[in-house]
Amino acid sequence: MLGTIFLLALRSIRRHMLRSFLTILGIVIGVGAVVAMTTLGKATTAAVQQQIAALGTNILQVRPGQGFGRGGGGPRPPDFDPDDVTAIEQQIAGVVAVAPQAQATATAIYEGANWSTTINGTTAAYFRVQPWPLTAGRLFTPVEESAGKSVCIVGATVQNNLFRGGRAVGRRIRIGNVSCDVIGTLSRRGQGGFGGDQDDVVIMPIKTVQRRFTGTTDVRLVLVAVDQAYSTAQVQNSLTDLLRERRHISAGEEDNFNIFDTKQISDTLTGTTTLLTRIVAAVAAISLVVGGIGIMNITLVSVTERTREIGIRLAIGAVASEVLLQFLVEAVVLSCLGGIIGVLLGQLVIAVATPLMQVPWTFDLQINLLAFLISGVIGVVFGYFPARRAASLNPIDALRHE
Repeated sequence: MLGTIFLLALRSIRRHMLRSFLTILGIVIGVGAVVAMTTLGKATTAAVQQQIAALGTNILQVRPGQGFGRGGGGPRPPDFDPDDVTAIEQQIAGVVAVAPQAQATATAIYEGANWSTTINGTTAAYFRVQPWPLTAGRLFTPVEESAGKSVCIVGATVQNNLFRGGRAVGRRIRIGNVSCDVIGTLSRRGQGGFGGDQDDVVIMPIKTVQRRFTGTTDVRLVLVAVDQAYSTAQVQNSLTDLLRERRHISAGEEDNFNIFDTKQISDTLTGTTTLLTRIVAAVAAISLVVGGIGIMNITLVSVTERTREIGIRLAIGAVASEVLLQFLVEAVVLSCLGGIIGVLLGQLVIAVATPLMQVPWTFDLQINLLAFLISGVIGVVFGYFPARRAASLNPIDALRHE
């Protein structure tokens, strides 16, 4: 019997194709929007986590100043010095490696090509704190580091712009007024967690950058890798106490440095993107309710149009439950058809949007099935009242209907 009712429902839908399509339009838009927004939100969250992971896990970033959005009116806080770096490495438990950094901006030149880039002076510990594989060449040696040799490792963006993607290792480039031997090339990382191209960089020994570019021994940034067995919060507290002592900050005075925990940044950004995804999905789900109202309306119209048909069926022996089931199945089939089209529409939107947003495309079976099931539930909920109304008709009154 159910198969016969299903065929009758399909026949009724096919009889009024345009009306049926307009009826399910709300369901199509609602399901498509929910699938697209939820999937894109998850893809964005994954992309953010990937970008933050590029900064390294269990890493503390120590900078002079009071952080973003604070201060600005007083004198600039002093940078760190090499003794601060040594103290952090030797006096704080749970520290695996410490990588000081000094930065400058200069133009790199090779033959007829030139490119303005960031010069990052650091030590070999940088590659222990933030594992960054090389595509060719080697890291600088302790002798090159301590002597401040003019050797460098270039990022993918610099390599593409200076060498047009060709081999860079073994070539000599000029950075500002400094000639530098390229000893390695870095693998591609892409955009960073706070924007900016991570591959637009040239890494040199910190003493080379301090002597030839900045002219001081100041350290602008310190990366501290924390042992997995230790809590980053505990190490951060110890680091705060040590730096307050070394920078002669009295009790009651604010820190003139800031410490960022990359894990906290990742958790915060992930939580924010997840919340925004849920809000957008909830707004998109309102279309499902609108679509449900449309199904209820068209089913009531169908009941009115087919009143004599219902009366004939009831008069020749059909029971009320069979009439109710017929109209309920029609509403559910309409709604599920809208759900299928909506899922396909959502996947089309995702396929177009992911390259534009530069996020990975993923097919989430759970989201698609859930959206389809919700469309079926919408059909049951909003189709029950018109179906119940059809089943409760009096056969004599129905037969008299014009």
